[in-house]
Amino acid sequence: MRTPAFILVIALFHFITTGHAEPKVANRFEKEIATYEAADKTNPPPQSAVLFTGASGIRMWKTLAEDFPGVTVVNRGFGGSQLSDSVEFVDRIVVPYHPKTIVIQAGGNDINSGKSPEQVLADFQTWVAKVRAALPKVRLIYLSQGPSPLRWAQREKQQQANQLVRDFIAGGENMAFVDIWAPCIGADGQPRPELFIADRLHPSAEQYQIRAKLIRAALE
Repeated sequence: MRTPAFILVIALFHFITTGHAEPKVANRFEKEIATYEAADKTNPPPQSAVLFTGASGIRMWKTLAEDFPGVTVVNRGFGGSQLSDSVEFVDRIVVPYHPKTIVIQAGGNDINSGKSPEQVLADFQTWVAKVRAALPKVRLIYLSQGPSPLRWAQREKQQQANQLVRDFIAGGENMAFVDIWAPCIGADGQPRPELFIADRLHPSAEQYQIRAKLIRAALE
């Protein structure tokens, strides 16, 4: 078994003998982001739109345009992503569009991967800082983590992360927190099954309607 010290020695040997460090491993979403960039070259998206980004809950929103009549929207979600991935790709799928508003939903995959609520907050703060450095006047809307039957055991950490982000946003400027947790819980205190597709994780068409109504209110 290779120890950390052994791995470090190998890395140093590689640097000395080749003159450079080990190449950076490409983000696993590189191909998906590159596909967006290729599409932008042939069909440039509108500027000053409302940009939706984040994980699968955004990527799978097929009725996004019709759910926001009169609003120019752009979908740049990439499924399975975490907030750190959103940070990495700000310069490629956010800044070039110069959106007037950004709606982001991310954090659930972070918790599922073992990250703490505090790390979710830290990564969100990093994302905000990076976005605002390039787009200081953009409005930011965070769509909260929602409950799901599949990840119900993670609910306490999800809610803790939601609260940390909510508190951070409350102390900021030109930001809003949209809570989808409560609307997705039934009278029995459990996630409403009709609001999820067969995998018991991703939103159903009915849940997307709830999301759209809440976000429209935040946009207004």
